[in-house]
Order: sequence, then C-alpha cells, then structure tokens
Amino acid sequence: MIAESMNSAVPSDPPLQTVTRRAIIAIDGPAGAGKSTIARHLASYFGLLNLESGAMYRAFALKALTSGVAFEDVPALLQLSRETSIHLVPNETGNRVILDGVDVTGQLRQQVVTDGASRVSVHPQIRAWMVSLQQELGAQGGVVMEGRDIGTVVFPKADVKIFLDAAPEVRGLRRYDQLSPAAAEEVQPEEVVRELRARDERDRNRADSPLRPAADAIILDSTHMTLDEVVARAEAIVTEKLRQVSVPQA
Repeated sequence: MIAESMNSAVPSDPPLQTVTRRAIIAIDGPAGAGKSTIARHLASYFGLLNLESGAMYRAFALKALTSGVAFEDVPALLQLSRETSIHLVPNETGNRVILDGVDVTGQLRQQVVTDGASRVSVHPQIRAWMVSLQQELGAQGGVVMEGRDIGTVVFPKADVKIFLDAAPEVRGLRRYDQLSPAAAEEVQPEEVVRELRARDERDRNRADSPLRPAADAIILDSTHMTLDEVVARAEAIVTEKLRQVSVPQA
C-alpha cells in the first residue's frame, strides 16, 4: 500500500486519451468516503464509463425489500438474484440504475436501502453473483468502478487503484449533509456516524472479500482535504499511473 500525503502537489495534466480507452480505474474505500463523487468526476474527466458497484448492491437490496425477502435468507436471496436484472445507464449527472426494466435511481439513497445493501453484501454467494456481473460490465475496459473490493477482487489487475478514506466522524457528517431536508429532520448526525461505524465493522470483518486496500493501491486520506483538493489529487494519481503504463518497459 502506498500512503498518499495530503500536502502533495496537485498537478492537472490533460487526459491521456490513447491510454485510457481500455483502462480500468478502481476506487475502493469505506462508506461516506466520497467514492461515488470522485468516480463520477474521473469518469467524466478521462472519458470513461462510471460503474457504481454500490448502486448495484442497493438496487438488489431494494428488490429484496419490495419482495419481502429477509436480508439473512440466503436461499431466498439467491433465488431472487436469478430473477433480477440490473443495468447502469450513464447520463450527465452520473448513472441511472435500471432494476428489472424500471428506473429506481431515486429510491437508492433511502437509509433502509443503504443498510440493506451492507447486509446482503456479506453473503459470499450474493457477492460472487454481483462480482460476475460487474466483471462482465467492465470486461472491455474504459471504466471507473467504485466499491469496496474492486481493486482486490473484481479487477485485481486494474491499471489504477485508489483507496479513498477519511476519519469515521468526517465521513458520517458528510453522509448526513447529503440527506434530504426531510430525512435530516428525522435523524441526528451522531446516529449517522454510529450507523456508519457499524457499516465499517461489517465491511471490514466479513468473511468474504473484506474491505481492505489492495497491496498496490494508493491510499488517499481526505479527512483534512476539500473536495476540490481530493479531485485534483485523484486526477494527478490517475494521470501519473496511466503515463507509467504507456511508457514501454526496458
């Protein structure tokens, strides 16, 4: 793992178009670290497709909820997965998530859905199904994919691996700020931080594909960074990594 200094310079080189056409960029990290925001920006900046693994798990959790399937009922979840179609359709603001032909994008940030995604993702059989689907979607390259095991399991040979992290308190407050006004009135910031810590515990200690940085990932700690600083640093990391890939080895 390569620790990333928060005080590093932030060059902004132009995209390396000839290198990025088949590149795979993996963004991993815990909940609330800003993975989706950074992945969307990198996809737009480098002209790549943004594949949101978290949105895919949330879509499946939503289906389990609406189908009355318990998050702990693995046989029923497996049967449900065989009847499930999930597609990501890029647009100007990110992706639309299509679940069984229906756009469910607006429903995926509900707290109960987010919590459900964490709970269904601990089951190895469900993760194996989802990993296979994600690998199929990114097989041709030219993608940025964010999640919790992209650089370690889904695309272990990704051209660029970034592990985006921040202190739990900072991530919790960022997540709280993302809530709608109505949702924010029903929950205290401390509750969001507490739920995020519980999510971290599940993600880091699950038996299958636990959350951890890949050995060759660059760790980008955003605890004391502004969004603009994180974006600029991520751009610089990707640019430098892709430049290294494009240089013939002696």
